[in-house]
Amino acid sequence: MLSQRAVGLALYLAALAAAGPCDIYASGGTPCIAAHATTRALYSAYTGSLYQLRRGSDNATTNIAPVSAGGVANAAAQDSFCSGTTCLIVQIYDQSGRGNHLTQAPPGGAASGPEPGGLDSLASAIGAPVTLNGQKAYGVFIHPNSGYRNNNANGTARGDAAEGIYAVLDGTHFNGGCCFDYGNAETNSQDTGNGHMETVYFGTGTGFGTGAGSGPWILADLENGLFSGGTTGVNTANPTITSRFVTAVVKGEPNHWSIRGGDGATGGLTTFYAGARPNANGYNPMSKEGAIILGIGGDNSNWAQGTFYEGVMTASYPSDATENSVQANIVAAKYAAVSLASGPAVTVGSTVSLRATTSCCTTRYLRHSGSAINTEVVSSSSNSTLKGQASWTVRAPLVSSAQGCVSFESRDTPGSFIRHSNYALVLNANDNSKIFHEDATFCPGAGLNGQGNTFRSWSYAPRYFRHYLANLYIASNGGFHDFDATGSFNDDVSWVVGAAFA
Repeated sequence: MLSQRAVGLALYLAALAAAGPCDIYASGGTPCIAAHATTRALYSAYTGSLYQLRRGSDNATTNIAPVSAGGVANAAAQDSFCSGTTCLIVQIYDQSGRGNHLTQAPPGGAASGPEPGGLDSLASAIGAPVTLNGQKAYGVFIHPNSGYRNNNANGTARGDAAEGIYAVLDGTHFNGGCCFDYGNAETNSQDTGNGHMETVYFGTGTGFGTGAGSGPWILADLENGLFSGGTTGVNTANPTITSRFVTAVVKGEPNHWSIRGGDGATGGLTTFYAGARPNANGYNPMSKEGAIILGIGGDNSNWAQGTFYEGVMTASYPSDATENSVQANIVAAKYAAVSLASGPAVTVGSTVSLRATTSCCTTRYLRHSGSAINTEVVSSSSNSTLKGQASWTVRAPLVSSAQGCVSFESRDTPGSFIRHSNYALVLNANDNSKIFHEDATFCPGAGLNGQGNTFRSWSYAPRYFRHYLANLYIASNGGFHDFDATGSFNDDVSWVVGAAFA
């Protein structure tokens, strides 16, 4: 017979599993005023749209909802809608009912985006696949120059008012650029001064404070400063993050704030700092403005990268106990990483050639000439130099966490890999830097024209290997460069993987 304590625990766990994070916050007296997720509903009764897609073939849009009330996103609906073309995430809906939806970020004081009108780029719909309790879903893979914003949010904290923020992120996708943020920012996309922001930040950026080790860290972006605690130095209690999934928490109230964090797949939350506001001018009292940002800084500093799965902002200052229950709910969702590859297998260790499939160019193969990469007619009767230039060894991805992705080492120039630089494909020697590894990692997919494979950039997820006027680029479907033109896009990014010439 079960003890009374065991029965009580079982009932508690059942209730926790049935609730969503925003149900838990509401029961703690700090309801969500914004709730964003592309992976699942954050309320147990929520059946509305989670996010909106736009596909490249005809610019049609569709909304993706959970498969059932309170459930995981309907990834099958996305896959069907986007079949044979590309898709971008146009809008991330607010589940709180306040209409605090996130859309393409406008230009700001620090930077304009690369899209028409200075808008930031949108995220690929397939850049961050995961499973939740075995059910497929997609996160938001933010690359540099991309981001989302709402400058007219409703119910967010203003001035020195209290609030709480959490986000579930990818602990392996980060950089030191400013600023991979989620939370409260300026309403005019300008830097209006110290203390005008309060967001979760994740990465290796340095401002007025850092954590222990080399990072990445969970910090707070409070405008004109990233903070790890109450001082402007190193907070050794704020650790370097090593987990694949990360729960990151920042919350603040008058002259008091906190940073907490934990593994998004197991265990509880740890408090990295709780105490007085930073001892620098302008941060006590705070001057929060109430816009909501994702993947960028308050002035549209858009040089960061990271992956967002879910997050909320609350009214008032949540208790640690409430957040601990939310963390238990996140762990119970069982986020898990999956392969980024699809389509015909591309075997690590094999030596291959890559043949174009556009009707003009079916005898042309991807090859290098020095550091330049282009296409050239190659056949069995070609000379040995050209055959070597058109032959590649498939290697495990230089980004070790990029499951299913690959890197291409030159057969005739060992130690040199295909990478992208300023959107062009080039052949460079591996310098073992983080950015080289990221720029030289590509994820195979099914050919968009029904032939062979595509090879999508890991670091710029909307962009694929494309030949354009015989040169090679990472191209998006309808982007801002000439080589992003929509005409023949599906053909130009589809490649037949065959045996190497050398």
